[in-house]
Amino acid sequence: MPRPLAELPKAHLHLHFTGSMRHSTLLELARNQGLHLPDALVQDWPPQLRATDERGWFRFQRLYDIARSVLRREEDVYRLLREAAEDEAAEGSRWLEIQVDPSGYAQRFGGLTATLELVLDAAGKAARSAGVGIGVVVAANRTRHPLDAKTLARLATHYSDKGVVGFGLSNDERRGRARDFDGAFRIAKRAGLLAVPHGGELSGAASVAECVDDLDADRVGHGIRAAESPRLMERLADRQITCEVCPTSNVGLGVAPGAADVPVKRLFDAGVPIALGADDPLLFGARLLPQYELAREVYGFSDAEIAELGRQSIRASTAPDSFKKELLGGVDTWLAAGG
Repeated sequence: MPRPLAELPKAHLHLHFTGSMRHSTLLELARNQGLHLPDALVQDWPPQLRATDERGWFRFQRLYDIARSVLRREEDVYRLLREAAEDEAAEGSRWLEIQVDPSGYAQRFGGLTATLELVLDAAGKAARSAGVGIGVVVAANRTRHPLDAKTLARLATHYSDKGVVGFGLSNDERRGRARDFDGAFRIAKRAGLLAVPHGGELSGAASVAECVDDLDADRVGHGIRAAESPRLMERLADRQITCEVCPTSNVGLGVAPGAADVPVKRLFDAGVPIALGADDPLLFGARLLPQYELAREVYGFSDAEIAELGRQSIRASTAPDSFKKELLGGVDTWLAAGG
């Protein structure tokens, strides 16, 4: 019998706030609110998406915005994070870093500061309930003005000792250059926050390089297009900059034709640290554990290599050193137990 992947200690470093919602919760909240959901979020779920062109990305964003609209009450936020933490625990994830742009909820929950405080309080309660460590990444939207990103970076720094662990940059990288946001990332880095921008998903290797060179990225969200440049992979490996690779998401958005086309093994063999992630399970239909199943069944990772994937995710996290040591010991125990 193969070693149970759900028992492998791991960290989940690429999960978006709204996208972490259970599909059943989306349906229930929409029904209670009398909100009509499009077929793509009901009987045709998970939706067929292709975001490699502008129209496809607009459709993805529209579905995401519709899903976000069901989070109307504070108790919805507490529920979302409680359920996300429970799902993490069930899959062997012991540390979660969840990414949120408070701007998307500010009007609903009393402004940017009140929204972030709500998320942090809900994350703390969820962590204690499920026994999973949770850190919050504040993410700017690269389709908005860089000054908005600076506002969010300053906000994030005020909560760097209250659960905010990183600063990110998300949305369509074709519509906003990473270098335009260097000021916001300097603010975040000075406060000790990790720089975790998206790059190398819808744009090529140059997008990853820009995140590294201009934003001093500690990790890169996705980053798979780095595989197009052996020199860039060498740089990522030398500097141990982790790529948060989300195979199911890459297929769901049409970035890769199929799971086998996501260059997970190529990056791994080049020495690039990898943290497998689910991105937005609400829209792609798969949480973290299926990403590890792909590593075994599609990418041909041995259990020793899967254990190393678990270690890389833990090392790249912002978990306390003592907790990292405990989790790394758990990985060794998992591997030593045999199949």
